[in-house]
Amino acid sequence: MKKILLLFGGNSTEHYISCLSAKTIIENIDKSKYELTTVGIDNENHWYVFDDDLSFLEKGAWKESENIHLISNVVNYLSLFDVVFPITHGNNGEDGKLQGFLDFFGIKYVGCKTLASAVGMDKKIAKMIFNELKIPQVPYLTFTFPKYSFKKIIKDLGFPVIVKPANGGSSIGISKARNKKELVDSILEASSYDKKIIIEKFITARELECSVLEDKKLLVSSIGEIISANEFYDYSAKYESEESKTIIPAILPKKISNTIKDIAKLAFTGIDGSGYARVDFFYDEENNQIYLNEINTIPGFTNISMFPKLLMFDSISLPEIITILIENA
Repeated sequence: MKKILLLFGGNSTEHYISCLSAKTIIENIDKSKYELTTVGIDNENHWYVFDDDLSFLEKGAWKESENIHLISNVVNYLSLFDVVFPITHGNNGEDGKLQGFLDFFGIKYVGCKTLASAVGMDKKIAKMIFNELKIPQVPYLTFTFPKYSFKKIIKDLGFPVIVKPANGGSSIGISKARNKKELVDSILEASSYDKKIIIEKFITARELECSVLEDKKLLVSSIGEIISANEFYDYSAKYESEESKTIIPAILPKKISNTIKDIAKLAFTGIDGSGYARVDFFYDEENNQIYLNEINTIPGFTNISMFPKLLMFDSISLPEIITILIENA
């Protein structure tokens, strides 16, 4: 029986989402095949074995559990396992740092490797690669705070715009600016998460997503659509509002669906991806134009996350998804 180490948490703004993803995996892993140990990383980057009621994860309060103990030597501890399954969303867990650490010590793990993880997290670098691959993207500018030009932003993009930190996920730190004052506020908000800022032209478009899964060949799921409760799919709409909805499958012309799947494969292979990812798109129906939004190399595994829901729609169960990921680590 393979020994699997599930890693969650970390020093990231997405710590809580990681706890929810870990809960889903613990509940659905095939326990007849795998012996699972769960380890949480706290905000100070201390590692603890967690073995308690899953309600602690659901509340994001796993450090309050009595059944945790500190790991004094992380490298020695990791060597006890056949495969590490990081479900560490966001900076320090999804951006290549953890992957590079595991690579250095020759430890097998689920998901994208060091370079692909770093590229997928850094939206500026990802956009440069997607440009090289001639993948359509919404017009955008990048800069390092505080060096930016209002004149250039307004001239090149106009209003409204979307402002986001280049490194991050779960739509944290993203806001919409309709005028210069809102632009200042949005840039300050984004800069509190990352000094590297992306500004994109806001377009009226449908938000579409698909899952990519490696299993001997590259599988691309059916396409799902996000109907956001808010003006765009921010953190509140994603995790706090019951008004946001998902439609699976999205109602689309076959040609558009096929194009999205082709671009998803190109983006995944273009960053040298492995294991799995979720790829997000905009579809401007009026102009019949598809834009790649971003690629997520450790997508959410919560009970509302699109990555597993899309594959489950395609008749791949949650335990099967987890098994495929572990076996291809």
